[in-house]
Order: sequence, then structure tokens, then C-alpha cells
Amino acid sequence: MVIMQLIKYFILFLILVSSTLIGKFLSKKYVYRLEELEDIKNALNILKTKIKFTYEPIPEVFEEISQNVNKNVGSIFTLAKEEMKEKQASEAWELAVDKTECNLKKEDKKIIKTLSKLLGQTDVEGQISQIEITEEFLEGQIKEAEEERKKNEKLYTRLGTVLGLAIVIILC
Repeated sequence: MVIMQLIKYFILFLILVSSTLIGKFLSKKYVYRLEELEDIKNALNILKTKIKFTYEPIPEVFEEISQNVNKNVGSIFTLAKEEMKEKQASEAWELAVDKTECNLKKEDKKIIKTLSKLLGQTDVEGQISQIEITEEFLEGQIKEAEEERKKNEKLYTRLGTVLGLAIVIILC
């Protein structure tokens, strides 16, 4: 009889812990989105500098950027570089943004894809101005992501714990 009670309490404890961890996991997507947006902004800054001062080919610049940013953002640049073997830079960039699995929202991806309009198709100044426009739009998305993170990170963490407690209470 005592063993059955111990098993019951152990299972209830596991339910509470797992629901809390699920809440934490769900809250992390807001943190990851913010980090990815900031990484993309930093990557675009590197791209702008490289285009302005080094005149390196875009695939080489993308390769260097992919090695210096987080995995998800780096995969956008890696995939774009690979796609440029067969497609123009603008088309390759859009394809890479669409194909990459990351924590970005549709609006974020849409803004990032605006970079493709002039990428590799105009002079240096045209490309730099397009990057700067994209950076400005990204800044707005970063602010929105920060607000969402502040609001929802605690919410999901606490919600997971409260739901776990509710289930435990019901099962007791």
C-alpha cells in the first residue's frame, strides 16, 4: 500500500515537472526569435560593410557571415550561397529565407526578403541603401519581439506550472 502511494506521488511529481518544462520550452521561442532577429541585423551590418569596402563576391560574403552568426541565421546565408550556384542572388536569397527553419514569424521573413530586391542587381550604393532600409524595418520587429518576450515568457512559464498543479490537484 505504501509503495502504491509512493508511485502515485512520483507520477504526480513527474506531471508537475513535465508541465513546467513544457511551459519553459514554449516561452523560449520568444527568446529565440529575438536572438535571431538581432543576429540577422548584425549579419546585414557585416554584409553592408563587406559590400561597401571589400567588393568581395556575394557568395563569399555569405559564406563568411554564415560562419559568424547563430546556426539558424547562418543556415539562411549558407543556403543562399548554395542556391546562387544556379540562381540569381535575389532569387536565391528569397528561397533561402523561405526554406530555412527558424523561429521567425511570417512578417519577419517578409521584411528579410525585401533585401532581395536589389541584391546583386544594382551598384554598391543601391545595395547598401536596400540593406539600410531592411535594417530599419528589422529594428521595428526587434522592438516588437522584445515586447512579446517580456509579456509572454513569464506567462508561458507560469501557465505550465499552474496547469501542472491543477492536474496534480485533480488527480489527488
